[in-house]
Amino acid sequence: MTINLKNFLSDKSKMSKMGEFQDLKPLDGLEVSSISADLYNNGRDDLALFYFKEGANYASLTTSSTIVSETILWNEKSNKKVIKGLLVNTKNANTFTGQQGYEGIETVAKNLAKTLTLRESKKQGGISETIKIKDLIFASTGVIGEKFPDSKISERLEDLVSKLRDDQNKLIWIKTASAIMTTDTKPKLAYEEFTFNNKIIRIAAVAKGSGMIAPNLATMLSFIFTDADIPSNLLKTLLKKAVANTFNAITIDSDQSTNDMVSIFSTRKIKIGYNRGISDPVIQKFEASLKKVCMNLAKQIVVDGEGAKKFLTVRVINAKSLLSAKKIAFSISSSPLVKTAIAGEDPNWGRIVMGIGKSGEKVDKNKISIKFGDFLVAEKGSPSENLDFDKINEYMRWDSILIEIDLNLGTDKFECYTCDFTHDYIDINADYKNST
Repeated sequence: MTINLKNFLSDKSKMSKMGEFQDLKPLDGLEVSSISADLYNNGRDDLALFYFKEGANYASLTTSSTIVSETILWNEKSNKKVIKGLLVNTKNANTFTGQQGYEGIETVAKNLAKTLTLRESKKQGGISETIKIKDLIFASTGVIGEKFPDSKISERLEDLVSKLRDDQNKLIWIKTASAIMTTDTKPKLAYEEFTFNNKIIRIAAVAKGSGMIAPNLATMLSFIFTDADIPSNLLKTLLKKAVANTFNAITIDSDQSTNDMVSIFSTRKIKIGYNRGISDPVIQKFEASLKKVCMNLAKQIVVDGEGAKKFLTVRVINAKSLLSAKKIAFSISSSPLVKTAIAGEDPNWGRIVMGIGKSGEKVDKNKISIKFGDFLVAEKGSPSENLDFDKINEYMRWDSILIEIDLNLGTDKFECYTCDFTHDYIDINADYKNST
């Protein structure tokens, strides 16, 4: 897809080429590495390790699917608020793998804990703190229902640990973000910082996601890191708020994964005062920066939707409630008919009307107005008069399209993000097991 992420996300350009990634700065208390365990049989990096030598406060949100991966089950049973490390594997989802999948994670955890403990002992010239298996959490993404490759992963842990670095530069961040990709065509990174009491507080993040994307996260993994000393319970609250209108406001194909996970980690290096609440000025600054990071990554996921050529924003305004606005927005944005019309550059607002109706929400059709960009195509239940089809058709050739629905029933609004459906989406998913 040919959208300049840097410009696109700041709304400066809608038709430019792919730009450069943000500069992500090193985060004190975090070490990262990535290698190939040959899970893809092509040598690409497929394992990523995030290590917190002094521990990190941790909070996570996961899929609402009734079937979840053995990896997520491991994390939930661990039930820790402070961890030492996160290991991510691609190619294999470790879902529907039964006892073998769970025991496989346990095996990897034992080997990783041992390897990290030995590493610290060597660095300190003697006995150090023993890292326990419950100090480690995991994330998996890839094909569902295939045996978990715990042996392949375990064989590469020594090399993975030996490559840990605390001087993360742009290249290292890009390499690490690339290691967690599946059908993604681009690594996804985001960074924000702000100043508090002459201290720079940093938030750095990576994500993956391209298909099987629907609300309640998506088939996505996202890992967010900060040096601000924020307790786990407050991190969880802030993460929930940030996700609501970002990661939970996107859809590619309305399919929800078994492996969705977005996590936030605090290395606790920048002390801000531990008793601060949600309304505290520094926490509000942090919340605003966190939301920017999540929105940046969420839009990058949509831009990189499987086979996508166009980015679509569906905005519902003046609804009777937030829930109503959200239901209608997703009813439209998840419609294959709408998404294929966008792919064909067809301003078929009849499909928008269909999407409103199938949502099940009570509306007054005689009050509804529909706009494509700045062009009013329908007003008060009827097509607009004096439509300039040449200009509308020109607008539909843009890479980024906005559809706005004014219900004229209230004051609530919701905005969600999706992409078009192209032949490439079918090609990718018709042979997914072999293409990842």
